[in-house]
Amino acid sequence: MAGQKTDQRDVYVGQRIAEQRRKASLTQRRVAQSFGMSAAQLQKYEKGTNRISAVHLDIFSRMTGVPMDYFFKGMPRTDDFTAPGFSEPDQAPLSGGTGLQGLAEIVGRHITEHFSEEARRDVAAAIRALDHKLNG
Repeated sequence: MAGQKTDQRDVYVGQRIAEQRRKASLTQRRVAQSFGMSAAQLQKYEKGTNRISAVHLDIFSRMTGVPMDYFFKGMPRTDDFTAPGFSEPDQAPLSGGTGLQGLAEIVGRHITEHFSEEARRDVAAAIRALDHKLNG
């Protein structure tokens, strides 16, 4: 976490921490002691100046009896973050077919080319057993 810039999400989480701390009638000093840090450091979390770790947020969640997701509900979204994998363009179908059929063809070709006869029989037996287990 060191070196990461904080943003509006850290401010939001910090505000939720401060709000719950007050509702639970806990002092900054008491919460900070449970984290093993100074009250000044906790104050930086509450202001969003520093980013709180998941471990400290979990400790605080347990202290106050508030579920972890409480601190993130209603959080403003930022435009500068895109989760890898979810924003990537759709991939072209696998060569040799589309979807799972194409994958099966590719796997079958590799098994035929690279596995011994005995290994191919074992793979086929495993696939039949899986099919039987799934389809009865």
